[in-house]
Amino acid sequence: MTNSTFTFRVEKDLKEKFTALAKALDCTGAQLLRQLMRDFVHSQQKSEKEYDQWFRRQVQIGLDSANAGRLIPNEVVEAKFAKRRAKARCKIND
Repeated sequence: MTNSTFTFRVEKDLKEKFTALAKALDCTGAQLLRQLMRDFVHSQQKSEKEYDQWFRRQVQIGLDSANAGRLIPNEVVEAKFAKRRAKARCKIND
């Protein structure tokens, strides 16, 4: 794996406190920042994977329901959302 440099600006006071705390843990600020970045990337990837799995389950539930004939007629859906739109317009105009 090739390394690259990541440069950014931070307040002097924050940098000094961070460096001191890192030293107290017997590591460098760079080591802590790398671990923070790894943890963040892992967390985001896990969240995306969990969301994808949830979404796929929801789609399958919808497909199964439709295949079983459990459908709502378009007219019912349109009427429901027409009421919602009208209600939303009234709130905006108040």
